[in-house]
Amino acid sequence: MTRLDYAFYARPACTVAQALLGKRLVRSVNGRRLSGLIVETEAYCDSDERDLACHGDRANQGQPTARSAIMFGPAGHAYVYFTYGMHWMFNVVTGEPGQANAVLIRALQPEEGVEVMTELRNGRPYAQLTNGPAKLAQALAIDKSLNGANLCDPGGVIWLEYALVVAPEVIATGPRIGLGQTPEPWLSMPWRYWIRDNPFVSR
Repeated sequence: MTRLDYAFYARPACTVAQALLGKRLVRSVNGRRLSGLIVETEAYCDSDERDLACHGDRANQGQPTARSAIMFGPAGHAYVYFTYGMHWMFNVVTGEPGQANAVLIRALQPEEGVEVMTELRNGRPYAQLTNGPAKLAQALAIDKSLNGANLCDPGGVIWLEYALVVAPEVIATGPRIGLGQTPEPWLSMPWRYWIRDNPFVSR
């Protein structure tokens, strides 16, 4: 199963966010593969102007902070952050080094290791294992230890693989979710992408 390489990630976030649909996210836990097909993504900082919905632009006038430094490159690494005091979120770093650019993985269609995912999700039903960014992070045991992980490392414990080809006509777009008081135009940017009618899309 061919892993995605640096060239795949080293493109604008919106391009990568769409291309990631149908790819497989894999996490190795004690030698066991936990995986799912990516069915929903969001792009951040994909503009020459500051994206006030993005960690890399919202704080510190678009300069790296201790939290957001991973977002500024290089591409092909994991950016994992904690939110609401309880949830981990998994992103892949995209674009060129020096500017914050990343894609949030919002939802997966579970494939391998479902019984392990169910245990990690405290017995939640199959349909609710990975249908949201915090849920999929819990189901795949993704936490701070994976922040900065090289997704292209052949010996790594988390990576992405080629899987399905998703036709452009089945990709839906809309505003990103959970942006709070983010001002326009960033609040309404149609930078969320999902596979139309897939039951594992977050909402």
